[in-house]
Amino acid sequence: MGSCSRWTVREVRWELRPLGGTGLTVSPVTLGGGPLGSMPENFGYDVAERDAIELVRAVLDSDIRTIDTSNGYSAGRSEERIGRAIAESGGLPSDVLVITKVDAAGSDYSGDRVRRSLAESSERLGIAPLPVVHLHDPEFHDFDEMTKPGGAVDALVAARERGEVGHIGLAGGDVHQMAKYFDLGVFEVLLVHNRWTLVDRSAGALIERAHEQGVAVVNAAVLGGGILADATGSNTSYGYRPASPATLAAVTEMRRVCERHGTDLSTAAVRFSTRDPRFATTIVGISKISRIESTVQAATGELPEDLWEELESLVPPAENWLDAPVRR
Repeated sequence: MGSCSRWTVREVRWELRPLGGTGLTVSPVTLGGGPLGSMPENFGYDVAERDAIELVRAVLDSDIRTIDTSNGYSAGRSEERIGRAIAESGGLPSDVLVITKVDAAGSDYSGDRVRRSLAESSERLGIAPLPVVHLHDPEFHDFDEMTKPGGAVDALVAARERGEVGHIGLAGGDVHQMAKYFDLGVFEVLLVHNRWTLVDRSAGALIERAHEQGVAVVNAAVLGGGILADATGSNTSYGYRPASPATLAAVTEMRRVCERHGTDLSTAAVRFSTRDPRFATTIVGISKISRIESTVQAATGELPEDLWEELESLVPPAENWLDAPVRR
């Protein structure tokens, strides 16, 4: 199966945005493929294979024109299910962009592992060449090993030079480690997660640097792992770790503020990202077809400026963020 399609470009309710200088375009919202492979340890629920395939097929016929996944999501099941949905739909629509990531295999993040990761992803998705591929979670591995000649970064750059990959990006968490990789100057896209949300601004300096240099910025996990989508207040984790008391208090008060303004915290959390012109797209994990339309509405809705001012006044102090600023 190739990347050709029986579809032509369709009309959507929003304008597609440029992905930095890559020449590619993305929709303001990207389908996050993490839940599609079923990762109950992260998301708290299972997603059946058929449900995931049908969801992706529905997305292919929706206003969302970008899909994000990774080689390592559920040991490849996310990519497999996306690939099956594309095949069952007759091919990839010409205006849909599928982005994936290379991943380590255990502790192996060698150049050989990167090459195998790329081959696995291409086969699962049925897409060649892969249009955009991120180096995923490099902060958990030794920087010198990752960046040595013939190492993981070299292998990804070489794949781009050979035409196996169109463009390469950097996707990870800890912004202090991510900054070291960004400084290499080889990445065209930067993906941050959980670190530019209503309650955490860890990635602020890195986002600004990327934006100033013309590198596309993608914002992910804007719901903080679910706490900003929880209307009950029972979720006490942020970014898959226990939230600080200050963060929990801020979330509670932000929920009240949103209710006073006739909206909910989940909607505000998504719109907080999509209204920021620095982001090419915002990745939102969706596991139910019924959530596609509500996510599009949240991403495009107009909320009063007073709401944003109130929410901004409630952001927890920096020491409560996932990556507190380094004091110099």
